Amino acid sequence: MPDPLERNRYSVPASFANRPVSVRVYPERVVVVAEGQIVCEHPRSFARSHNPESVTTVYDWRHYLAVIQRKPGALRNGAPFVELPSAFRALQQRMLKTPGGDREMVDILALVLQHDEQAVLTAVELALEGGALTKTHILNLLHRLVDGKPTDTPPIRAPQALTLATEPQANVERYDALRKDREARHAS
Repeated sequence: MPDPLERNRYSVPASFANRPVSVRVYPERVVVVAEGQIVCEHPRSFARSHNPESVTTVYDWRHYLAVIQRKPGALRNGAPFVELPSAFRALQQRMLKTPGGDREMVDILALVLQHDEQAVLTAVELALEGGALTKTHILNLLHRLVDGKPTDTPPIRAPQALTLATEPQANVERYDALRKDREARHAS
């Protein structure tokens, strides 16, 4: 992050951490430039505290994607991720309850590095509606959106020849007989 500007700090992409940048201040925005290229832009914050040691930080969660790809646990309590879009937030709340959910959530967020963010958000919203919250499903929805294919699948009707006439019944007696036979062989 650059030095405080009017007691405010603005995030930059992690790849520019500890590197010199220039800050261009405009009435409505702050533009960060490095190596002759615009690195990022933030709406200008006028939040100031009367305490000279108090600094307000303006985050952009996209700037930290490289960091959380290496350390997915930072997604849980990281300050930059407090203001994720609501669909990402809802997905995060559900995914972090599952084993490996941190890593999968990071992979989903990282999709915005290669795809339009709005398309990724739409795919996440569709996955939330459908209740299928996996990276694979979201990626499938995203590719369908990008390719212009329908995202809702029509119901599959099985041909009459494949419809079950009688429901199969479990036969545990056969399993018990096999188990007893095996126990008898091991006992001798």
